[in-house]
Amino acid sequence: MRLSNLAKCVVLGLAVLMAAAAFASNKGSLRFEEAVEVNGQQIPAGEYQLRWEGSGPNVELSFMQGKREVAKTSAKVIELGQASDYDSAVIDHSSGKAAVSEIRFAGKRNALAIGGAERASMSNSSSK
Repeated sequence: MRLSNLAKCVVLGLAVLMAAAAFASNKGSLRFEEAVEVNGQQIPAGEYQLRWEGSGPNVELSFMQGKREVAKTSAKVIELGQASDYDSAVIDHSSGKAAVSEIRFAGKRNALAIGGAERASMSNSSSK
């Protein structure tokens, strides 16, 4: 009976650790040096906490300042060829507005593509 209870505790402990690790990997921070647009929503320059939820490649991304949600959009988790060196956002200026098309995190091989952007040019990125 003791072994059964120990096994249950170990499984429960592992489940809690895995959930905590998954939550920790679904957030980051980023600073915008200029006002940007995220899927049609205007975001002023400043420091933001990013949180995303979802399973698989499609997630819901929130831009937070403190406890206030400034913007929310759909995003797609994409794989990069190599890990990003910095936290950065790929900004597209082609429409005359500074629109965020991708967000990359330092040391991560995954990025968040916004607005259907599957690939974005590294030359348009602004780093933290």
